[in-house]
Amino acid sequence: MFTVTKAPPVIRLSVNDTVVVDPGQDVLLNCEIIAGFPAPTVTWSRYPGPLPLSAQVRGPMLFLRAVTPADAGFYNCSAVNNVGNPARKNVNLIVRTMTNLTFQITPDSNKDSETIQMGRDLKLSCHVDATPQDKVNYSWYKNSAPVFNSESLIILRSDPDMAPGTSSLEIIDMKFRDLATYSCMANFPGSRVPELRVDVNISQNGVSPPVLSVPPGGQVVSVQEGGNTELVCLVVDGKPRPPVLWSRAEKDLLMPGGRSVTETPDGRLRMRNVSRDMMGVYRCQTAPYNGLNIKRREAQVQLNVQYPPILDPVFQDLRSRNYQMVTLRCAVLRSNPPRLTDIRWFRNGEFIRIPMPDLKETPELQFKLEPRNNGSYECRVSNSIGMSTCTFNVSTKPYNAEFYFDTPNPVRIQKGNNYSYNLQWTQRDPEATDPIIGFWLIVRKRDEPISSELTPFTGNDWCQEEPPPTVRTGLTDISIANKQNVLLKQIDLRGKEPEKGVLMSHTISDLKIPLAYEVRLAPITTYCTGDYISRTIQYSEPYTYPRPSDHVCGFEDERICGFSQDRSDVFDWTRQNHLTQNPKRSANTGPETDRSGTKEGYYMYIEASRPRVQGDKARLLSPLFNVTSVRGPKGSGRVPYCVSFYYHMKGKHIGTLNVLLRVRSIASHTTVDSEVWTKSGHQGPDWKRALFDVSPSGPFQIVFEGIRGPSFEGDIAIDDVSITIGKCKQENTVASAGKTVLIGGSHSLPLASWLNFGLSCILALLYR
Repeated sequence: MFTVTKAPPVIRLSVNDTVVVDPGQDVLLNCEIIAGFPAPTVTWSRYPGPLPLSAQVRGPMLFLRAVTPADAGFYNCSAVNNVGNPARKNVNLIVRTMTNLTFQITPDSNKDSETIQMGRDLKLSCHVDATPQDKVNYSWYKNSAPVFNSESLIILRSDPDMAPGTSSLEIIDMKFRDLATYSCMANFPGSRVPELRVDVNISQNGVSPPVLSVPPGGQVVSVQEGGNTELVCLVVDGKPRPPVLWSRAEKDLLMPGGRSVTETPDGRLRMRNVSRDMMGVYRCQTAPYNGLNIKRREAQVQLNVQYPPILDPVFQDLRSRNYQMVTLRCAVLRSNPPRLTDIRWFRNGEFIRIPMPDLKETPELQFKLEPRNNGSYECRVSNSIGMSTCTFNVSTKPYNAEFYFDTPNPVRIQKGNNYSYNLQWTQRDPEATDPIIGFWLIVRKRDEPISSELTPFTGNDWCQEEPPPTVRTGLTDISIANKQNVLLKQIDLRGKEPEKGVLMSHTISDLKIPLAYEVRLAPITTYCTGDYISRTIQYSEPYTYPRPSDHVCGFEDERICGFSQDRSDVFDWTRQNHLTQNPKRSANTGPETDRSGTKEGYYMYIEASRPRVQGDKARLLSPLFNVTSVRGPKGSGRVPYCVSFYYHMKGKHIGTLNVLLRVRSIASHTTVDSEVWTKSGHQGPDWKRALFDVSPSGPFQIVFEGIRGPSFEGDIAIDDVSITIGKCKQENTVASAGKTVLIGGSHSLPLASWLNFGLSCILALLYR
């Protein structure tokens, strides 16, 4: 009998680390497995991007048919058999390319010359964009005859004074015999990539400096936004005539195509769909290649993009009380041309006849808001290019209400398989319009339509001239239920106006368990009804923690007293007792039992073993406490709460236990966390108690945050949590499982010591 030893994979490639091929050539890459048990699985990948569409994977082999330059990149072979680490090998595939062969004519640089002169030196340079660049071979010819190094002709295979990959031919002390046509040829030796060739005619009349010119009237080019245009900068003289390079005069700005420089062979920069961000100064320059390599000739062209006025605001929803003065302002931020030609005001599409505004001032309209002139106002501002509009929705309609979704335990059980729901909301900016005297409430079963006859008056987008009949006669507490199972109700505020950010509540009764309902709510003023908002309420089994009779949560029930795991953390707290502990758990960390010392008692803890790493966080959230329904002590605006719990932090790798106060803003629906208690490191083998006061400014939760320490002996546990109204009653001792522990952490005196101390006191009294 024998055993087979498992072994990690080992591979080798059939090719070198770098493979250079011609376009159109087939490539076969073989990833040979030379060791590994069980048999490894081989996969191929590519960087950057995925494998080419033409790639064929046949087991360990990768076949690429008729490669193109787009197929170049790093190809990775990976072999995996779940034993040890995967084996990996890389191949760099290079596909030869050669494009854009250019030349330069450099007069004697020592004499600052810009022309060809007899008796002086001259350099001809040749460069091609190629891959791989260092494998390019350059050949020089004079009147079609090969050039060899001599006293008067020197070939530099790689010119150190030029860009990498540039070859030069230096003509020393130029003579009449050197006037000729010179050719530069670039190729890959032994490759099928076509060679490239450029010819340069060197004669007394064949080479002259270029002259760059902007046509008359072309220094400033104006175009309407969205149109097409071209900027012109011509080389009107010079042999040979070089290309023209365009760039933005401001260094940080790019050309319309996204590049810093754009080459034009004829000096014409064509621009389509021009936008205002293209406006500015453009620089044109002669290129240093395909011509004389001398000081660049340069000119500038201004692009002026014309567009209609840019206004602020584009749209504004303006609410106000009736019979108040309203001022509408339409600011002109920018305009090109800046001169305005017309300003007109409209209400609901009809022209408002007012004196012609001053075109140099900010357009403004002022009027007294009444029920008859609610509506959509437009300010139309024009220049010679076009018109733009400011739109104002002016209304006395109240802003919509905003539901509050974090009501603690909104569900209550009623008789007859019914439940009630505590609906809470706030009113957005209640002082902006006429006083809000009540709310319309519509409740219906989900997925059941509401008849238009039962929808209370809502008016149009603004307010009507006559208030609805129910409002004209004064609000009454109306409640209507119909055959469609729709509840229609007016909630009368009885003279108490809503305050910004202050919760309002209404209990909806006689809802059927377990049905869900759609609730719609709209504010009512003396003149009109606001827009409805909608939400769904669903039945959920109510939980009343903390109850006066049950202040302490020992996590004995699977519902863990309404606590919940934070979804934004890394891992979760775990509920456990002595009987459910892992027998292979780390022996030097974590509690043996819960705080009471019983094997059946539960507690919550964080497990520090793998896959946890240092710094991982787990957060446990308490139920939400609604402080708005409780008043603080006399002279205080905040209600104090006492937070008490027991913690267990045993182990040499203990991290940190933080307690955070998470307060919710009713107005902005945001939360703010603040640290109210923290403890780090080993705290001994016993349960210890912590208690402290908090005075939250709004609805709040207590967050227990456990942070994993440097290694696995770092389990942290909590138990017997209570959150009660009122300040904590400070105690000088805290209970521990089976003993009494001082707050400072030192153990109490043994029982024998207490007895000796007591007897001594009694004897002292007797001797008196």
